[in-house]
Amino acid sequence: MSSIEKKDNIVVISLEASAEEFKDAMMKSFNKNKNRFQIPGFRKGKAPYKLVMQYYGEGALYDDAIDFIVNPQYSEAIKEHDLKVVSRPELDIQEIGEDKGMKYTITVTVKPEVELGQYEGVEATYRYVAPTDETVENELKRQQERNGRKVPVEDRAVADGDIVTIDYEGFVDGVAFDGGKDEGYDLTIGSNSFIPGFEEQLIGHNIDEEFPITVTFPEDYHAENLKGKEATFQIKIHAIKVKELPELNDDFAKDVSEFDTLDEYKADIMKTQSEQAEKAAKDSFENEVVKVVCENAKVDIPSCMVDTEVDNMIDEQSYRMRAQGIALETYLQYMGQTMDEYKLGLRTMAETRVKTSLVIEACGKAMNIEATDADVEEEAEKIASQYGMKKEDFLARIAGNDQFIRDSIVGRKTVDALTEKAKKVEPKEEAKEEKTEE
Repeated sequence: MSSIEKKDNIVVISLEASAEEFKDAMMKSFNKNKNRFQIPGFRKGKAPYKLVMQYYGEGALYDDAIDFIVNPQYSEAIKEHDLKVVSRPELDIQEIGEDKGMKYTITVTVKPEVELGQYEGVEATYRYVAPTDETVENELKRQQERNGRKVPVEDRAVADGDIVTIDYEGFVDGVAFDGGKDEGYDLTIGSNSFIPGFEEQLIGHNIDEEFPITVTFPEDYHAENLKGKEATFQIKIHAIKVKELPELNDDFAKDVSEFDTLDEYKADIMKTQSEQAEKAAKDSFENEVVKVVCENAKVDIPSCMVDTEVDNMIDEQSYRMRAQGIALETYLQYMGQTMDEYKLGLRTMAETRVKTSLVIEACGKAMNIEATDADVEEEAEKIASQYGMKKEDFLARIAGNDQFIRDSIVGRKTVDALTEKAKKVEPKEEAKEEKTEE
C-alpha cells in the first residue's frame, strides 16, 4: 500500500518495504552480482552471502536491491492512485537497512487538470477564398513557365531575364568564405535569388568572360560572419540562355493535361482550385475552432511537459533535416545560433502544442468520445499499409498496447465534433485608413 500528498501538479508518493522484503531484495541483488566479488580463499562468485556482507558491507548490494523494491512498488502505486505521470520520478530514501527495511518517497509531476471554458458552439472565423479567372490564368502561366524550353544565346551579352550559367567564388578581405563558391550554377537575372547587386552586375558581360563584382551583404543576412560585409566575387560566364514559352492553345492543353482543348483544361484548373480552396477553408476553420476552445480553457502547464515537447520538436526537425542530408547542429552553426538559443525559440510553440493537446483531451472526456475496436482496426489498416505490412501482423505486434492509436483517434474525433458544433463567422474587413488632404 502507498499514500500520496498532492500540491498543484506535484505528487509525493510514500512507500515502504518490510525488513523481510528488503532482505529478499538483497538476496536477489547478491545472486545477480556475486560474480563481481572476490574474497581470499574463495573462487569468484562462490563466497557465501554473510561473508560478502562482512567483507564489502551491505551497501555494495543496495543499488540493485533498491531497484528490486522500487520498480514494482512504484508501478503499483501509479495504478493504485491512477496517476498520469509526465516527469521522471525523483527518489528520496529516508530509511534503509536489512534490519529495518526501507522507507522512501517518490516525487513526480502529473498531468495537470484542465478547466474548460466554452467548447461547444464556439464562434470561429471561416475564410473561403474562391478561385477566379485570374487565379486560373496564373496557374496557366505557371505551367507555361514550367514547360518552357531554354534556348542558347551566343550573339549578345547578358540581359535582364536571361538564364546564365556561371562559376563564382566569393572573398571577404581577400579570404574565401564557406558557401560562397559554386560551379556551373544556373542563375536567372532578375530573380533576386542572390544578394542585392549581384545579378545586375552580370548584365552586359559575355560568354567566357571572367571578371570581378563587388557587393555588400545585408545587415540582416542569416550568416553572422557576413552581415554588412563587403565581398568580391570572381565570376566566369559559361553560357547564356533564354526561356521560350509555348503558346497557350489547344495543343498546349493536350501536351500538359488529359484534355483536348484549352477551355476544358481551364475548367479542370478551376475545379481543382475550388476543391483546394474548400479544403483550405475547412482546415483553417478547424484550426480557429481549436484555438478559440484553447483560449477559453485554463491549465497550469508544468515546465517539464514543455521541456519534453521542445525535445520532441527538435527530434522532428533533426529527422526532417537528416532526410535532406543536413545535420541540425551544422545548420545552427551556419546560422550563428546555439542549441540553447534554438530551444528557447521553440518554447512558445511547445507551450501552445502542449496546451492544445491537454485541452482536446479534456474536451474528448467531457463529450464522452471514445475509439471503438472498429476505429482501431481501420486506423491500423492505414498504418500497416504505410509500412507495407498486413493489418493482422500490425495488430499482433501492438496487441495490448494500442492506446497510442486510441488516443490519436479520440483526438481526431474530438476536433471533428468541436468543428461540427462551432458557428462560422465571416472574417472582419480590415479597417481602411482614410487619407486626409492637408
